[in-house]
Amino acid sequence: MTHGDRNLNLDLDRRRRLGMVEAVWGADKTVEQILAAARRFAAAGQPLLVTRVEEAKAGAVRQQLPQLCYHPQARCLTMGSLPASPWQRLAILTGGSSDLPVAAEASIALACHGVEGELIADVGVAGLHRLMARLDHLARFPVLIVCAGMEGSLPTVVAGLLPQPIIAVPVSVGYGVSAGGHAAMEGMLASCAPGLCVVNIDNGYGAAMAALRILRILRMDMD
Repeated sequence: MTHGDRNLNLDLDRRRRLGMVEAVWGADKTVEQILAAARRFAAAGQPLLVTRVEEAKAGAVRQQLPQLCYHPQARCLTMGSLPASPWQRLAILTGGSSDLPVAAEASIALACHGVEGELIADVGVAGLHRLMARLDHLARFPVLIVCAGMEGSLPTVVAGLLPQPIIAVPVSVGYGVSAGGHAAMEGMLASCAPGLCVVNIDNGYGAAMAALRILRILRMDMD
């Protein structure tokens, strides 16, 4: 047993129990700890998603385990082949390009589960015509994930215009009183659009898993 193994109590049963690939929070883990987790899952024949891994750390991990794939915009490592043929699709909207890393994290997390996320970027409320021009297209998706910083108004607007489940992700982008995403999160939580679901700041992964649960229920109802 290596030092990196000693403090790991990995959930090797999550995929069977919840139908979710195990996700490891990589930001506060060492290279050694990430390697230990990857080796454990490889030995068990299971895929793995590691989130919030900066490029230098990812490079150090891949020097020893080159079979891991790094997704730089999402800041994620994946192990195992992603499903080639998605069984479902949803849309991921962003207010601006600064929201793209969070959207990319959601997209990679969904891809690990065979769900394709179509990115629809730069449709923030500062140019509302960009969103309005896409409403017919957006209405085709069973679930929408909407990422926005600043005052976080985009999910409220979307939820007031479209009927499907909307999962809002506050993003830590904005000046001064935006307070690292807190203004966006509080605005989304205080939204007058009924039924809007809100996850934590920058939590693209959490939004993806919420969407996955909804999509699976929809599939069960169709079956």
